[in-house]
Amino acid sequence: MASPASVARHPIHPMLVVFPIGLWGFSLVADVVHAFGGAPVWRDVAFYTMAGGIVGAILAAIPGFVDYLGLRDPRARRLAQMHMVMNLIVLAIFAVDLWLRTWIAPESRLPLALSVIGVALLGISGWLGGEMVYVLGVGVDAERTPARGKDPVRAA
Repeated sequence: MASPASVARHPIHPMLVVFPIGLWGFSLVADVVHAFGGAPVWRDVAFYTMAGGIVGAILAAIPGFVDYLGLRDPRARRLAQMHMVMNLIVLAIFAVDLWLRTWIAPESRLPLALSVIGVALLGISGWLGGEMVYVLGVGVDAERTPARGKDPVRAA
């Protein structure tokens, strides 16, 4: 089933999820570097990449929600709902993490712990997203997918 939120038959949601995944992952790396004696600038890098990840997640959620509304298969809809709820939890974790860094406990280890939890949950949610695409074919235009075992270049 093709994605309702697409540009030239390419789903938008997978194009955008790379930003929060990459930014939050690098934010965790910057936190770890800072925690193990890295320069104070690493704390700032973690902060700004985390903030960018929050913005990216909100932008990726919009076409993801449009795709969710277009799902008719009950199994795909259930997986998509779990994926969406988990991503909202991850977004909330990083929002609280950013808030803690700003106002409450900028030197505490709690923000680092929240980042570890957030990235771990993000990995699980990504697995659910992969399950929807690679197992259930969500967002795949079956009419344009080459038959298995055939060379897509020669089939054209």
